Amino acid sequence: MLPGAVIGWDMSTALALGDALGVPPAAAAELLPVIEAVMVRKLNEELAANGGSGVRS
Repeated sequence: MLPGAVIGWDMSTALALGDALGVPPAAAAELLPVIEAVMVRKLNEELAANGGSGVRS
């Protein structure tokens, strides 16, 4: 475990959310890992910039 860091998304939940929103499963499976990588990187940059206190609003 990495305190104060985001390491990834729950992909089962992300795929279920995509399904509920009508996103074709093949498209979600193709796009979610790319989106996840960018979001995790950006969230961790925000956490580091704010001393681990979360994302500024």
